[in-house]
Amino acid sequence: MQELHTIPAKEVARWWRALPFWASLALVPLAWLGATQGGWTVILLPVVTWYLFAAIDAALGLDTGNADPETPEAHLAWYTAVTRLWPAVQAVTLFGLLWYVPRAAHLGTLETVVLFFGVGVMTGTIGINYAHELMHQRNRAERWLGDILLAMVLYSHFRSEHLLVHHRYVGTPRDPVTARYNEGFHRFFPRVLRQSAVSSFAAERAMLARRGKPWWAPENPFWRYAALQAAMLGLAAALAGWAGLALFVWQAVVAVWQLELVNYVEHYGLTRKHLGDGKYEHVKPRHSWNAAHRATNWLLINLQRHSDHHYKPDRRFPLLQTYAEEEAPQLPYGYTLMGVIALIPPLWKRVMNPRVKAWRRRFYPEIEDWRPYNKATTPLPR
Repeated sequence: MQELHTIPAKEVARWWRALPFWASLALVPLAWLGATQGGWTVILLPVVTWYLFAAIDAALGLDTGNADPETPEAHLAWYTAVTRLWPAVQAVTLFGLLWYVPRAAHLGTLETVVLFFGVGVMTGTIGINYAHELMHQRNRAERWLGDILLAMVLYSHFRSEHLLVHHRYVGTPRDPVTARYNEGFHRFFPRVLRQSAVSSFAAERAMLARRGKPWWAPENPFWRYAALQAAMLGLAAALAGWAGLALFVWQAVVAVWQLELVNYVEHYGLTRKHLGDGKYEHVKPRHSWNAAHRATNWLLINLQRHSDHHYKPDRRFPLLQTYAEEEAPQLPYGYTLMGVIALIPPLWKRVMNPRVKAWRRRFYPEIEDWRPYNKATTPLPR
């Protein structure tokens, strides 16, 4: 890996440094091109999202520049603007397509299904990712924007699961999202859907109980989640009836699948050391896969600097740091291409299992028996 360098705060503030992170807006015209033209154009959204940015990564290489983490909030306006604008852009695009496509005589059933598969790739890759950034902020308006984005893909409980479970228990048996060593994605996906729904509700119920309130108290965010999701479903039905409802649900399924594909990649095989008596070591950069690939980090607003996100979860995306391999394990490609590889378990294991074993030798040479970690049978964290 190339030598890391620091970008001064005054340089971070320049608008042209923020501009590449607006790459997500380029996906919106592709959605409308597919809707208005049909034919082969309906495949453009997933092709561009998964493969074009990976190709640009290969051309541009790694970005080893780290913004000064003390850069003031006021210097980040050009960066935060895109995450605040996206919920409106996505809503207009998604519901506009739901109104237009069922009325478009030139689109066949297969074209429509493929088109909304691509829409789901967009609402999952961009929408849920931006919701992730927004829900980590202290600003209440931004957290609401995150809730709106998650409601558009019927996955509102992700906020509770991510903030109350994943960040607290990552790399331990209590975290459903930490993919186990040798666990293929097709086994991981149904498991994480089931366990995340249960663990997120349990976490909110436990928080209410500590305040002496029952789970059905109005403060339980699951009531808000249900209301927002019902509103989204109602709007889809109002715009295009049963067809609109079906297409809305279809893109939501694809979006959630896309999210969990990324979740699978982010922590595959990485575990925190059990210290005994239900205690685990603190989360460190070594407990997430890091990727410094330039173009996909533009598209994903530095989500691939995931090692730093878990180490310092309150940092906004422009200030997330990348790490050298001495501190954090490195992915060979960006998330988009790694997600495609994850869909082929034998190929995934060929690529990733040797890297997990190397990570274990580097950071935990004292652990001789990894079987309890592989099966997530180490004691539950207290």
